[in-house]
Amino acid sequence: MDIILTPQQEAFRDKVKNLVDAHILPRSAEFDESTDVPWDVMRLLAEQSILGVVIPREYGGVGPGVEALPICLAREQLMRGSCNVDSLFAMQGLGSYPLILGGNEELKREILPPIARGAKLAAYAVTESGAGSDVAAMETRAERRGDGYVLNGRKVFTSNAGVAATYVILAKTDPSQGVKGISALLVDGNSPGFSVPEQFDLIAPHITGVIEMRDCYVPVNRLLGREGEGFKLAMQTFDVYRASVGAAAVGLAQGAMEEALAYGRTRKQFGQALVDFQITQFKLADMATEIDAARLLVYRAAKLKDMGAPSVTKEASMAKLFGTEVAGRVVDQALQIHGGRGLLKGARIERLYRQARAMRIYEGTSEIQRLIIGRAVTKEAGQR
Repeated sequence: MDIILTPQQEAFRDKVKNLVDAHILPRSAEFDESTDVPWDVMRLLAEQSILGVVIPREYGGVGPGVEALPICLAREQLMRGSCNVDSLFAMQGLGSYPLILGGNEELKREILPPIARGAKLAAYAVTESGAGSDVAAMETRAERRGDGYVLNGRKVFTSNAGVAATYVILAKTDPSQGVKGISALLVDGNSPGFSVPEQFDLIAPHITGVIEMRDCYVPVNRLLGREGEGFKLAMQTFDVYRASVGAAAVGLAQGAMEEALAYGRTRKQFGQALVDFQITQFKLADMATEIDAARLLVYRAAKLKDMGAPSVTKEASMAKLFGTEVAGRVVDQALQIHGGRGLLKGARIERLYRQARAMRIYEGTSEIQRLIIGRAVTKEAGQR
């Protein structure tokens, strides 16, 4: 029994774990060495009411609203099975949550149900070549013309680029206002003037690339929230999903430790199993302890969010920072236990090693998380 989770939450976690063990882990190499969309798995996640946790029930999801903890529980298990399946799940949430927060009713009823069914994919485009951590430096513009906006700009490292049906795009509607002049718009992937000129080839295959808007017209009813609220919507989205990056990191670390244990039991050295050596035991002890600590930070941030805490920015950043750093350390030691076999292309531990590296960069680098946490701690100390 998990002392942190309710019986219902345990049951949901176990359902995802069982699905991963049966349908995703056996095909993890297929999923993670390709950028093809596994539509059969997306349908399965929808049928099992897993994908629906990112969408409210009234729009085809499974709950009265979107809660952070179920998303974290799902991502922990999905990432243990496949990085790319986890990414597709996460992007359905990231690409729909700003619409849930700021979209009009007609738009929600049109766009959200196919996302909940896994029939259409969503995307979320913020990053630009000159605007990563510094969001205010973005150059994408949305100029009001008549009954809509004309978008011009270029986004990079956009997950689901080229396969998503809809994209939440942040653009400046008033460049003189910095982040307060950023707005969020929902753009169809087949809109005139919208294109995907380049796909990126990463060290761990992932659907990501460049999207470009050239005089791309967006009707005014696709503005999410009001003009100037784009950055606010982005921060509210990150408050829900940033902790889930920590959850995914926990899942990757758990998978790496399981690989190390399985290999260590069968690998014999000097007349005994590798797992029985004290030095291996020490490595496993550090892995298990750090994974549990990261998991607890994730659960705390998610539960605080779901309980209605006014802000979980610090706690979500702690979960993301510690979880992703732990994943890097655990997978490194797990590969060390494998020795030379861990370096072989095609070994699962080698794949996990490559996948772990990106997690300390996307959705806010480790350095940015430390900055957020440091500022929060300083502010809290000044209020005492």
